[in-house]
This record gives sequence, C-alpha cells and structure tokens, in this order.
Amino acid sequence: MKIPLEKFGTVGTFLMALATAAPCCLPLLATTSAALGLSIFLPYQEYLNYVLQGFVILVLVGHVKAYSKHDNHWLLLLSLVSAAGIFIGYNFYYSANIIYPSLLGLGISAIWHYFINRSGRVACSTKNIILESIITCPFCGFQKAEIMPIDFCLFFYECLGCKALLKPKQGDCCVFCSYGSVKCPPIQIGSCFCH
Repeated sequence: MKIPLEKFGTVGTFLMALATAAPCCLPLLATTSAALGLSIFLPYQEYLNYVLQGFVILVLVGHVKAYSKHDNHWLLLLSLVSAAGIFIGYNFYYSANIIYPSLLGLGISAIWHYFINRSGRVACSTKNIILESIITCPFCGFQKAEIMPIDFCLFFYECLGCKALLKPKQGDCCVFCSYGSVKCPPIQIGSCFCH
C-alpha cells in the first residue's frame, strides 16, 4: 500500500508537535499531549523537534510532488508559508503565536490536498481516454469489441466463441489489460486506481 508523503508527514508533524509541546510556551498543545499520554516524550523534546521538522520536510516534498498534478498555486503557497512558520517558530522565535497558525495552515493544506485528490479521481474519467477495446480470447482466438467501464476493473469475461471464463493475467488488474487491444481507463489515466 502506497502512503503519500504529505499524509505521512502531516500526521507525523502533528504527533511530534503534541509530543514536544512545552506547557509554558504551547499550553493548548501541552494539554492535549498530556491527555493523550504523549507528555512522556518531553525529556526528548530537543531531539523530537528535529524529527518534527523532518516530517514538515516530508509534507513539503509531498505537496511539491502533488503540485505537478493539481497545479494549485494557493495550496503550494499555504504549505510553504506554514512550513516556514514552523521552522521559524521552532528554530528562531519559539512562540505559540507563530507555531499554532503554522500548524493550522499545514493542517488546512493537508485537508485541502485530500479533497483535491478526491475530486481528481472523479475527474479522471473526463480526460481523453479510449473506451473501446477488442478482447481476444487466448483459447479460441475469438475477438469482440467491448466498451470498458471507466470507474472499475472487469475481472471476469466470458468468451462468446468458446464460453471460456477469462481472468486477468498475474500482474494485470483486469481482462482488458490482459486480453484487450487497449488497457483499461484507470491504467490509461495512470493516476487513478481500479476499484
């Protein structure tokens, strides 16, 4: 299972922010941290602050990579400003007035990115894709043109010539990818997944 960098980084950033929150400087995070039992990490705060910043870098790398797909300047800008605020807040001026809004911005950018990805999966079907594929039976050679579904993969297909039940070859997602003249729409698009 592939876990996107921005999701992993965002979760890690918030966990580390909770684990390293000092009660004197970040009371809201420190209270939440104590309620979750993460205050046991306070003695390691100096080291975990660097881990937190590593997670922020993962978020940035993930959002920069995702930017090439969704081309949303505002989302990238919010991520960059939030990350800069976190770096400034943890390295130069340790202040709740900088860290809280920066963490909030990073959270908003992660949620925004999630919804862009979700709407992108729905929009995948609107791209220029070939919907017709000719399935050739490997047993009898019978060929038939079929319209491929755009939102799921077809795992079984009964040959009209010899009545054999065709299944995808190992490594293929569907019968169109194994026996069709054209790969299925989710594979054609590349960024979508078979459901």
